[in-house]
Amino acid sequence: MKDCREEWFDAEKKVSVVIVDVTSAAQELARGHLCGPTAAYYLAKGLAAAALLGAETESAEETVGVQMKCSGPLGGLNVECTADGKLRGYTERKILDDFDGMGVPSDKAVLGERRFQVTRSVPGRILSQGISNSLDGYLAGSLQRKATIQLEASVSDEVEILEARGVLVEEMPDASGTGVLGVNFKSLAVSSRNLLGRIHLEKAELRRTSPIKFGCRCSPERAKATLAALSAEDRRGLPEKVGITCHMCGRTYEVAAGEGGEA
Repeated sequence: MKDCREEWFDAEKKVSVVIVDVTSAAQELARGHLCGPTAAYYLAKGLAAAALLGAETESAEETVGVQMKCSGPLGGLNVECTADGKLRGYTERKILDDFDGMGVPSDKAVLGERRFQVTRSVPGRILSQGISNSLDGYLAGSLQRKATIQLEASVSDEVEILEARGVLVEEMPDASGTGVLGVNFKSLAVSSRNLLGRIHLEKAELRRTSPIKFGCRCSPERAKATLAALSAEDRRGLPEKVGITCHMCGRTYEVAAGEGGEA
């Protein structure tokens, strides 16, 4: 699978599995933010988490956001997935000289203590919000569900995203004795059927497949509106051309100061 989300269900064992690949979206965002390999690694895993949780959006306008704050040098990250599978997001720090080029990052060293906030929203309204020290904790505590998430990423020293995947395994409330939640997949870089076989779900059926890709709501019009929101006095001190950068995707729009005044 590539750049998509698959939703599987084993009716006999009453277990659902969501598998995502977000490699291309992670690559585009890592480049847009000029990330080093360490930031790109955690951004890729964060996007995979958002894509997994985004499988449960209920309306076309709904967005699932995952914000992580951490005590380590990364600082945290903020990622979003829309109902139609569009991803965007960023890490607080983009370059970590002490870790870049040193192989697979250590969560303890780069992240330290973590705090996750998962928010489901539609424009102008928050539908639900949960806070936990882990994504599994969010599923168990905020949603009261028997489920686990595993994330995986591989990034070269040249910031090429070789792989960015995630899997969410959940036992339905009436399931019993499946043992699926304790399995460590070790590697997600295999076929979906291979993953399902590792947790003995050979009879699982594919219920839905949907595309996953980079997508941001920023635009030249929004950039002009941002400039227009400044007071006339503030705009007078600006150069003729102003670069306005979207913090969610790293894209920069060049806007004439006069255009901002007219927006």
